[in-house]
Amino acid sequence: MAKKAELLEKAKELKLEVTEKNTIAEIEAAIASVDAPKTEVAEEVTEEEKSTAKAGKRSEKSLREADEKADKEARKVAGDTSQQSDVETNVKKGPKPVARPLIERRGKKYQKAAELVEKAKVYNLAEALELVTKTSPSKFDASVEIHVRLGVDPRQADQNVRATVSLPNGTGKTIRVAVFAPEADHAGAKKAGADIIGDEEFLKQLEKEELNFDILVATPQYMPKLGKYARLLGPRGLMPNPKSGTVATDVAKAVVEAKAGKVEYRVDKQAIVHLAVGKVSFGADKLTENAKAFFDSLASQKPTSLKGSYVKSISISATQGPGIKIENSNA
Repeated sequence: MAKKAELLEKAKELKLEVTEKNTIAEIEAAIASVDAPKTEVAEEVTEEEKSTAKAGKRSEKSLREADEKADKEARKVAGDTSQQSDVETNVKKGPKPVARPLIERRGKKYQKAAELVEKAKVYNLAEALELVTKTSPSKFDASVEIHVRLGVDPRQADQNVRATVSLPNGTGKTIRVAVFAPEADHAGAKKAGADIIGDEEFLKQLEKEELNFDILVATPQYMPKLGKYARLLGPRGLMPNPKSGTVATDVAKAVVEAKAGKVEYRVDKQAIVHLAVGKVSFGADKLTENAKAFFDSLASQKPTSLKGSYVKSISISATQGPGIKIENSNA
C-alpha cells in the first residue's frame, strides 16, 4: 500500500487523472507514458507504419489506393470537383508526332495522277471527262463516278431525290437480271434477256439467300410474296420498286431497259448522289453522253418545296482516282 501511495503522490505531481480505484499497474503505465521521450513515441509510430503486408488489403499499394479514394470522397462531399492533375503522367514523352499531308500517304500512282489535276480549277464537263480518263491509277477498267452534293434535306419526304435514268451507252457492266413473275410471262422475259426466271422455285433460292443477280424485276401481283424477304433484299438495293421501274406489268420491257443501261440513283443521308456513268475505256465522248443524260434526269427531279440552290457542288473521278471539280451549270 505504501508503494501505491507513493505512485499516487507522483501522479498527483504530474497532474494525472488517477485515483485509488486504479491498480498499481495502471498508475505506473500512466506515469510511464508521461515520462517516455517523444522520440520513442515517434519510433513506435514509424514501426507501426512499416508493419504493412507484401500483398492484400494491408499492402502499401492497397493502403495508398484506399487513402486516395477517401480523399476523393471527401472532396466530393465538400463540393470540390476540380481534378488534381498529375504533371508527370500528363507530360507526353518524346517529340510531337508530325502528320504527313494526305497526298503523301497515297500510293505513287495516285500521286502521279493527282499532279494532272489543278486543285483550285473548276473544269467544264468536257474537260473533266477528258481528264478523268488519264487519271485512273488502276490496272483494271475503272468506273467513272459522278458525285453531286445537293441542297436538299433527305429527311423530308418531298426532298428525298430518287429516280432512274437510261444511259445511252450503258454502264459497261454485265447486268444480271432476275424476273419474279407468273409462268405466262416467263417466255417473254427469257426472250428479253433475263438471266434468272421463276416463281416458286425463285422463292426457294431466296430462302437459301442465293442472290445471283444485280436487278430484280417483279409483277405487282407477285410483290406481296416478296414482303417476307424485304430484310434480305432491301439493304442490298435489290427490292423491286415502282420508282426504279423494277415493278412492272410489262416484264419484258423492264428487262430490256435494265440490260440496256437503266440505272437507279438516290440521295444518301449526307445529301449526296453517287452514280457510275460508264468505264474509262468508253472515252470522253460516250462518257459525256451518259453524264448529260444523268444531269438532265437529276435536274428534272428538283423538289418544288426546295428553297435555295439545288446543286451545290459536283465532282467526278475514276475508281481509286483523284477527284475533279466541275461546273454545275450542266445540272
